[in-house]
This record gives sequence, C-alpha cells and structure tokens, in this order.
Amino acid sequence: MAQNWFVLTQKFSGFVIAGTRPATAMAATAAASITSQSFLSLSKPKPNKLSSFSKSPLLPPTSKIFSKSNYRKQSLQLVGSVANEFDVIPVQSDDRVDQQDGVVCIEREAEATEVDQVVGGFGGEASGRLSFEGAAGFSSAASAVGGTGSGDGRSPEEMEKFIDRAINAAIVLAAGSFAITKLLTIDSDYWHGWTLFEILRYAPQHNWSAYEDALKTNPVLAKMVISGVVYSVGDWIAQCYEGKPLFEFDRARMFRSGLLGFTLHGSLSHFYYQFCEALFPFDDWWVVPAKVVFDQTAWSAIWNSIYFTLLGVLRLESPINILSELKATFWPMLTAGWKLWPFAHL
Repeated sequence: MAQNWFVLTQKFSGFVIAGTRPATAMAATAAASITSQSFLSLSKPKPNKLSSFSKSPLLPPTSKIFSKSNYRKQSLQLVGSVANEFDVIPVQSDDRVDQQDGVVCIEREAEATEVDQVVGGFGGEASGRLSFEGAAGFSSAASAVGGTGSGDGRSPEEMEKFIDRAINAAIVLAAGSFAITKLLTIDSDYWHGWTLFEILRYAPQHNWSAYEDALKTNPVLAKMVISGVVYSVGDWIAQCYEGKPLFEFDRARMFRSGLLGFTLHGSLSHFYYQFCEALFPFDDWWVVPAKVVFDQTAWSAIWNSIYFTLLGVLRLESPINILSELKATFWPMLTAGWKLWPFAHL
C-alpha cells in the first residue's frame, strides 16, 4: 500500500459534492466528522497548470471528480469506514482541453432499493456498468401495482358484481324469451298459411282462452303459477323502484317472494274466494262493495301477516325481529293496498 495519504477536508478543490439526497445527509456528516488521526498527512503537490480550470463552471456539477496531478506515482486512496459505501469508476474526460484522468465516486446506499441512485449517468450496479433504467422501470412498477386483481384490471369486488349482473341478465332474458315465445306460438299447431298480422291479431284472444281452460282443468296449479310469476316480477320492480339497477337485483330476495307467491298465495287465494262466495250468497247490488271491504280488511291483514312472517323465517331471522318488522309494516301495507285493489275488484 502506498505510503502517501491525504486529509479529507471541505477545502479540497478537486472534490465536488453535488446532488446529495436528504437520506444521505447523515453519511456526509459522519464523513466530515472523521478526525485527522484516521489519515496520514500528504505532502502538498506542486501547483498544476490546470488547477484553475478545475474551478471552472464548465465542469458538470453532478459528478464528483478527483483530479490527479502530474505526480502519477502518488496515488490517492481514501482510508476510513463510513456508513455508506462508494463505487469508484475510472473515467477519462472527453473535453479536448482537459484530458486529465480521474475517478467518479457514485454513492450507494447500504440497503438495496427498488431503483438505484444514478449519479453522473452511471447506474448503481456494483460492476460499474451503465444503467438505462428510468421511465421503463417506473412504468413496469406502476403496471405491477395497477395489475392487481384480475387480468383486465378489475378488482375482485368488481368481478363479483359483474358476474352477478351477468347471471341476473341471463335469468331475465331466459324467462322473458320463454314467456314471449309461449304467448306468440299459442296457435302454432294450426297457423299454417297465416300471415304475421293474423298471428299477432288472434294471439291475445287465444291466450286468454287457454288460461280459462287451464283454470277449469287444474285451477289451483294455474293460480299458483300466476301468483309465483306475479310475486317474482313484483319484487324485481320493487327493487328497481328502491334504486337498484335493472340487472343488479337481489336474486335470493326475488326467489323468496316468488316462492311464497307460488306455494301459498295462489292456493290460499283459491280457497279464500270460495269462502267469500259462500259468505255472501246474494245477488244484490251491495254484495260487490261488501266483498271489496272484506277483502281489503280481513283478508289483506291475514295474508300480509303470513307473507311477512314467512319472509322472516326464510331469512333465518329471530322471532323478535320478525314481530318488530310485522308491526312496522302492517298498517303501511294495508293502506297501500287501498290505492289499487279496490278499483281492481270493482
């Protein structure tokens, strides 16, 4: 090892510190606080002709250059241990005036980071090779962050909502297509030779006749099917009225409502109307208003209580919650029915 050493001071004209990050301020303070006992004295070199050029503003401010004097036998070596390490890369100036040799010190952090600090155009590699990372590195990191979730950038919640909408749309389209097909093909057995106008003209009348025939042959099942469809579609309309989008309805809620309409409302209504006919076996004018009043008081109160109680049971709620909901909805439901059903009965 050479016997010549130098003292690191702030007055050393050949050492320019530029671009120091705030994170390395402590390391710079530690280097400045090293006492002179850690270094051996160095004989002062003779003045160089280009010493005045080292202070020229033409030098790049982002490089840390140790200018060598003409005494090439005197090597400059830094002795001491500091918190941060330095990579020393030999370079040669491209300036035609200043053809002196030197070294570039690139500061490296002790712990690796995602993007190495690049000073003076050189990468932070230990081997001293050039680094072309920059916008590409940040773009790849951004794409890695933005690519979480599914392949198309959707989060798991968005994917789940998209799947629910697709399932609901498939259910609506399938049920609607089946119903429209059955209604339009009511005369398919004997419409040979009919025009499209004739098919559309007789379809409503023949569908009503088919419904009346079904009521005569199997009245309970026909009323159960009608009630199941009406309660399912009614709950869907209610959810849309409450603010949900068209294909974001609650399938479980709609299924519960349709199930109660199919199993209970259709069958109970069949026997209720038979009971009502037996209760008022008259042909006078007052029979119709009496039946409407009885329907909208006694029967509506009974059926609304059954409906909301069984809905709570299907939702697996406690009896206390079911009772409180029944109390809260009993009178509003009863009065809401008065806005429509009396006119329908009349």
